[in-house]
Amino acid sequence: MWRWNQTSLGDFILQGLFDDSFNHHCLFLFTMLVFLTAVSGNSLIILLICYDSRLHTPMYFLLSQLSLMDLMHVLTTVPKMASNYLSGKKSIFFVSCATQHFLYLSLGSAECILLALMSYDRYVAICHPLHYTVLMSTRVVVMMAVMSWLGASVNSPMHTAILMSFPFCGSGIIHHLYCELPAVVKRVCGDITVYGNTVYISSAACLLLPIILISAAYGFILHSVV
Repeated sequence: MWRWNQTSLGDFILQGLFDDSFNHHCLFLFTMLVFLTAVSGNSLIILLICYDSRLHTPMYFLLSQLSLMDLMHVLTTVPKMASNYLSGKKSIFFVSCATQHFLYLSLGSAECILLALMSYDRYVAICHPLHYTVLMSTRVVVMMAVMSWLGASVNSPMHTAILMSFPFCGSGIIHHLYCELPAVVKRVCGDITVYGNTVYISSAACLLLPIILISAAYGFILHSVV
């Protein structure tokens, strides 16, 4: 087994999910239909919230941020997959792979943080309605949005930089439609135990903490309603 890195070839090969069979053509068309629906739906939500002054409230502002994250998430992965499938070329530059990995990791983490903050917004609105305008002022809402975007970018650059600094074995083929972390890790040469444990701990914290906060917020909401 020989070592491969960005200095020797410069490209990864995305294996993808689709081949030239009729069933896979239909599946690809269905995937693109879902993609276009997601792009148009999230874009429409953002435009409506920006256009209608009656929707300029904390809840809808946070919803527009969530739609923007969803929109960027699908734009990070699907267009490259579609381009490779239609052109027959499966390569992706090393820098593009690193950028794709960073973006989907950051956006996924940002959505988790934002969903937790949105549950707090609903908790304040239902359990403390008389204090809502004070607790959810414009300054607080903007800070919540900034926390979502920046908080998710704390560990993503570190994980991406460390992963892409490893040497890669074999032909650089990634058995996925985009540069997902587990698929890229399989191409790494050497011992990555420490890195794997670090990713596991940070991912668990990024997922479990928002789930706990969301569950607690809606638990208080349910208690208040009952």
